[in-house]
Amino acid sequence: MSEVPDFVLYEHAVGYALLKIKEFEDAALISSEVETAISNVQKFCGIVKMHAFEPFRNTENALENCNSISEGIAHSDLVNFLEANLPKKKKVIVGISDSRLSGSLQEQVSIIKPVFGGVNTEILRGVRVHFEHLARELPHHSLNKAKISLGHSYSRAKAKEQCGSFQVKFDVHRVDNMIIQSIALLDMLDKDINLFGMRIREWYSYHYPELFKVVPDQYKYIKCAVTILDRNKIGEDEEMSNKLMAIVEDEEKVAEILETARTSMGMDISDLDLMNIERFATRVASLSEYRQRLHEYIKDRMGACAPSLCALIGEQVGARLISHAGSLTNLAKYPASTVQILGAEKALFRALKSRTNTPKYGLLFHSSFIGRASAKNKGRISRFIANKCTIASRIDCFSEVPVPTFGEHLREQVEERLKYFETGQVPQKNIDVMTKAQDEAEGVKEKVLKKKKKAAKKAKKAAEEAVVEEEAVEETPKKKKKRASEVVEEEQENVEEEKPKKKKKKAAKVEDDE
Repeated sequence: MSEVPDFVLYEHAVGYALLKIKEFEDAALISSEVETAISNVQKFCGIVKMHAFEPFRNTENALENCNSISEGIAHSDLVNFLEANLPKKKKVIVGISDSRLSGSLQEQVSIIKPVFGGVNTEILRGVRVHFEHLARELPHHSLNKAKISLGHSYSRAKAKEQCGSFQVKFDVHRVDNMIIQSIALLDMLDKDINLFGMRIREWYSYHYPELFKVVPDQYKYIKCAVTILDRNKIGEDEEMSNKLMAIVEDEEKVAEILETARTSMGMDISDLDLMNIERFATRVASLSEYRQRLHEYIKDRMGACAPSLCALIGEQVGARLISHAGSLTNLAKYPASTVQILGAEKALFRALKSRTNTPKYGLLFHSSFIGRASAKNKGRISRFIANKCTIASRIDCFSEVPVPTFGEHLREQVEERLKYFETGQVPQKNIDVMTKAQDEAEGVKEKVLKKKKKAAKKAKKAAEEAVVEEEAVEETPKKKKKRASEVVEEEQENVEEEKPKKKKKKAAKVEDDE
């Protein structure tokens, strides 16, 4: 049986607490008495009483002490607290919650004899339950807040340490949340634009039904409809052919549009209807243009966040994989077999339930490689692409400076595998390709780092210039605007000065007359 402690050390989120234990005549009774007292506050407060308490100075100090305790190291604050509040006549038995911390304290504090386990565990459990009653002087509402705050700070610090061990540094340009939101918006825009385009086609076809056959492209059709509007007035506008040429970029089609407009079988519609068609078509055209800009934005983001994955299967398929996985880190953790059927979960479970063939691909079906493969090789090539996607995502996720070099070489491997399935030409070995890619990537990384340094210097210089300009603007004295009352007073003074002059002139005239 472990020794009965004289004091117990309790580490709380707000500070260190030293609690005195009641003396027992029979040490064997303490464990049973503590167990029964835990459920009763009054009994437990009779056994354990607060002896000393030292709060942490601030949140940073609390986190520092918490890290030391978690590693089993006695912080200087804890050592000073024990030396100041424990009796120095003899060695005092102090109950400690952690065996590593008790060993560290025994080395640094000579006046204590730390003990661990046994009845100490039960006493500390009771202290944890009834701490609010033991520390009555502390505000109870702040105890829970302190626990939550310290817990968040500790978790955040540990997460940063783990990221540092993988050599991943936080960079605003590598945030994959923006890619997830952007690709979801792109899919929504595709559906909406297709729906709106069909509505415009049906609406405008009452007036000019032949236009869709001449211009089947949706965006160009909308732009042509906005340009032409009333087909009966197409001959009145001399620059109509130039406007249509800028949209269609084909002289034959422009001539065909002008000809079909004159001989169209469509009905005449009012100016009010044409005005509504024009408004709606203009908005759909602006949505289509925004969709193109959004696609470019996704391309740039994927180039910064996951360049190898983007180079391997394209920005859209790569962004959809990241979105479906939840993040690039989650995608990097997935095995190749999961990546292969990512997006086809319903089909997989349906096949397992009905005991039929499982799906060969999910989101990877949108890749151009699977479309180029023959029917019998689609499953093989999808498995190979999934394997390469897993490698690319891991390189992108855990590289300090991600570059597209590995993705380009992985893409070449997929091309070689397609040729192997078609012609039987043996592809290169993976180790040779990766060695070559690694050598090339070193040179590319140096260039990328140089560009980042130059960009950082430019940004710093621009910020300094902006600060100097602001200081110069603040130093220049601003002219105070005169109040309306001051202006009125000045006008009155001027009038009073002019009156005596007029009187003098009148007096001079009178003298001349005499």
